[in-house]
Amino acid sequence: MNAWEAFLLGAVQGITEVLPVSSSGHLVLGQALLGIQADGIDFVIAVHVATLVSVLLVYRQRVRWLVIGAVRFERDAWGYLALLAVATVPAALVGAVLWDLVGHLFESLWMVGFGFVITAVVLASSRVPLGRPAGAKLNLRRACLIGCAQALAVAPGISRSGTTVVTALWLGVPAAEAAAFSFLLSVPVIAGAALLTVLPGDEGMAFGSEALVTMGVGGLAAAVFGVVAIRVFVRMLREGSFPRFAYYIGPVGVCVLLWSLLS
Repeated sequence: MNAWEAFLLGAVQGITEVLPVSSSGHLVLGQALLGIQADGIDFVIAVHVATLVSVLLVYRQRVRWLVIGAVRFERDAWGYLALLAVATVPAALVGAVLWDLVGHLFESLWMVGFGFVITAVVLASSRVPLGRPAGAKLNLRRACLIGCAQALAVAPGISRSGTTVVTALWLGVPAAEAAAFSFLLSVPVIAGAALLTVLPGDEGMAFGSEALVTMGVGGLAAAVFGVVAIRVFVRMLREGSFPRFAYYIGPVGVCVLLWSLLS
């Protein structure tokens, strides 16, 4: 992979990590279409980590409140952190137990296509909760259910932001709060995945000069495009146009399935 290809894949990551179309699935699909090798899951993790910068920038006020509130032992801040921790557990367990299997799934176009179709169904279902009043507050039960939805999204093709936000909407959580919780929830999950990648005893990430360049370029692109995509996502969710992504990701999923069967 050269720097230009890394930039393209990084841009894809930054946009699709936020929008409900599965960044991991698009990365696998982009590699297949461009005929390039991104060192398996290592590059995927690298650009996912860069996307965290986008989340921290856009939600810096919420993050600042959580950090200061935790230091001051404020009940509301610690309560919100507890909800994030509870919602993180399911994906953490899946990642820890099935890490090798998850890595192999990133090599399967069939899995990507199947995941895209699942995402399309989930997104289409959001028309119902978006059309009714929502005022439920996040609690342990809702956080746990959102976390279970996130655990399903470790597979490529299944949108993490899509599944968590739609689950929150079905539970009656307001759209803006559903988006904020979903994006903040990505921080510990992606950070944990990156940690598992570089743990001693694993093959680890390739830190050669060429790998560093491609990861750096891809990461920068992911961070910049991620900020823009987050703002677009929140506006679309507020306007109720969120389910329209199903009309894109569904046909793409069917095409990928046909491609994988015929190739």
